[in-house]
Amino acid sequence: MWIDTHCHLDAPEFGPDAEAERARARAAGVAWCVLPAVQAADFERVRALAHATGDVYALGIHPLYVPQAHDDDVRRLDEALQRWGDDPRLVAVGEIGLDFWVPALCTEAMRARQQHFYRAQLRLAQRHGLPVIVHVRRSADALLAGLRAQAAAGRPVLGGIAHAFNGSVQQAMAFVALGFKLGFGGAATFETARRLRALWAAAPADAIVLETDAPDIPPQWLYVPAHERAAGRPQGRNSPAELPRIGAALAPLRGLEPAALAALTSVNARAALPRLAALARQEGMP
Repeated sequence: MWIDTHCHLDAPEFGPDAEAERARARAAGVAWCVLPAVQAADFERVRALAHATGDVYALGIHPLYVPQAHDDDVRRLDEALQRWGDDPRLVAVGEIGLDFWVPALCTEAMRARQQHFYRAQLRLAQRHGLPVIVHVRRSADALLAGLRAQAAAGRPVLGGIAHAFNGSVQQAMAFVALGFKLGFGGAATFETARRLRALWAAAPADAIVLETDAPDIPPQWLYVPAHERAAGRPQGRNSPAELPRIGAALAPLRGLEPAALAALTSVNARAALPRLAALARQEGMP
């Protein structure tokens, strides 16, 4: 059985198909999906969807949503974490992080605002005893600096997952040293992604987890080039049901059979998200 450690099943692209897509993924062997929220307005909806599909969820403010976030959204997150603190399906604070790839987010003012939300959410994660799911896009060093600052202050974050990781080997090992797993998905299925595939193949066995980021980051077989999209061909919609095929495509790069990779990454996902491990034991799930 597979665990999709990052799936935006609540995204508008799924709409009324969300539960049907989840059922398709379950039929394909996906035992669990982790559903991370991206803004305060979505907290209740993400939680309700996770309960409806038998999955788990995380609450956070995504860096791409920082421009429209309200100054009191951190307070709203704190209140939500307190209100649902005993919910075994609440497994992390996320998706949080920093994005220094989108030009509009790279102005001095917006970098500072991102840092404010990121560090405030790290403090909440530590206070509520939850790991974090971090968005890493040209921001690994800055993310690591925030985590190290928390640790230096005597309030270390309880690890988590570096989502869609594509940094250097050195950055990867720095995250691992801080108790993080590295998330890999559709991007690593592209044969042209040589550096990412080399990192996937070389990463410590106990440091890798799988994800789809559905409906985003389609694997190679769903990707439609820009010139074809411009001509009217729609982009293929990624889905949690693609996770077993992603795993089957990546397993040979580590010399593994797909079933062995499913078992390995499921163990790692439960280690990264202790509440998921507890819930799995409680429900008798793999």
